[in-house]
Parts: sequence; C-alpha cells; structure tokens
Amino acid sequence: MATFQRATLAATLVATPPVAVAWLWAGRPGLAPAAAGWCALSGFLEVTYLWLLAAAYRRGELSAVYPIARGSAPLLAVIAGLVLLHERLTGLQLVGVGLLLAGILAVTLSQASGRATVPALLTGVAIASYTAVDRIGVRLSTPWLYGWLLIVLMLAGISVSTWIAARVTAGRRPTVEQPSSGPVLSRAQATLIGIFMWGGYLLVLWALSLAPLSVVAPVRETAVVGVAIWGVWRLREREALPLKLSGAVATLAGVALLAL
Repeated sequence: MATFQRATLAATLVATPPVAVAWLWAGRPGLAPAAAGWCALSGFLEVTYLWLLAAAYRRGELSAVYPIARGSAPLLAVIAGLVLLHERLTGLQLVGVGLLLAGILAVTLSQASGRATVPALLTGVAIASYTAVDRIGVRLSTPWLYGWLLIVLMLAGISVSTWIAARVTAGRRPTVEQPSSGPVLSRAQATLIGIFMWGGYLLVLWALSLAPLSVVAPVRETAVVGVAIWGVWRLREREALPLKLSGAVATLAGVALLAL
C-alpha cells in the first residue's frame, strides 16, 4: 500500500499540469455533480480493490492471484448482464464463459493452500464494480477530467485508509517475524509505476466512453497470460506449472470469446 500511495502521488503530480492546461484550453469545463458522485464511489471501490489485492498477494503467488482476480471480473460483469440486465449471449460467448470458469478453477487448484482464493475473488468483485461505476460516470464528463479527479480521490483514499490501518494495528505484536519490506521507492520508480498504473486506467476510461462495458471489461484482462508467465519465469513460481499456464491460457481464450 505504501508503493500504491507513492505511485499515486507521483501520478497526481505528473498529471495535474497537463490537465490544468487542457482545462483552461477547453474553456474551464465543469464536472456535473452526478459525475463527481460516481467518481467518488469509484474511488472508494478502487481503494477497497487495492487492499484486497494486497491481501491476496500476501497469501498467494502472482501467477495464481492475478488470473483469478482479473479473470473473475469480466465473468462477473457477464453474470450481472444476464441476471440483472437480461442481456443475451451468443454461442461463442457462452463457450467463453465456460473457458473462463475452467481457467479460474485451474489456477485456483494450482495453489497449495488456497489462502489467496477468497481475497483474489473479492478483488475481482471490486474490479467489476468500479469498472461498471466508471462506465456510467465517465459518460457524464470528459475522460481526462473524470480520470484526474479519480486519481486525486484515490490518493486521498489511500492516504486516509493507510493512516487508519496503521492506527488500528499499532501496538499489535506479530505472531511471526515479518519479512523486510525492501528499500523505499525512489522518485523515478514511483513516477514510472504511477504512470503505468494510472496511464493505463485513463486508457480504460477512454475506452469506456466509446464502447460498451461488456466489451471493454473482458478485453482489458488479456494480460493474464503475460502476468502468469512473468510469475513463473521471473519470480520462479514453479509449483503446479502446467495447471497455472493452462488455466491462464483458458482464461485468456474465455475473455477473447466474451469480447466477440
């Protein structure tokens, strides 16, 4: 969470000057109260998502947590469409749902203890929730202005929640010795991470302003295979290797079919 906080601060500092110039150039456009409200709700959900993601990574491997969290999000979006919005799926999209379920199950089974499964699935719920909220809010504003406000609200939310967490856990004695958290991020590292994190999501907001949620939500999760391979290759997470990779590939195939 300290990494997220530093990266989000860096992203805010980098994004504010060009947004200010664009705001002046565009004639100082306002933000509708409804858009600001949706943005605030999204910020709360995204802070929740970050805490759930941190909890999942603390309990499980990257190559297992990431496909579950990111693969379950578009699946939940599809289920919400079928149950709540009475949408219809094509035959290929139904096959995609099946592949997505199979991929998530395969990656879940690859974990030795499964301690990360619940927080990883809850992370997927949070992703689906804030993406749906942003789909509504971004259409009531311009993506760059909505996105800037979202980053600012995220910075405030992360700062407040980490302060509260530090106070709640103050004085508690850990039952096991905690590993070192490593060196503090340099300014360059924080800036680079912030640009990748929030620059990527600004592109998602742009896409949400142009295309339906049922298309954007699945397509944005096509990184599951790359991240699973990274975890196996660079982080040496070799346990249940065939199951992890086959599950990640099945998840990617399911996401691709849902986007058709």
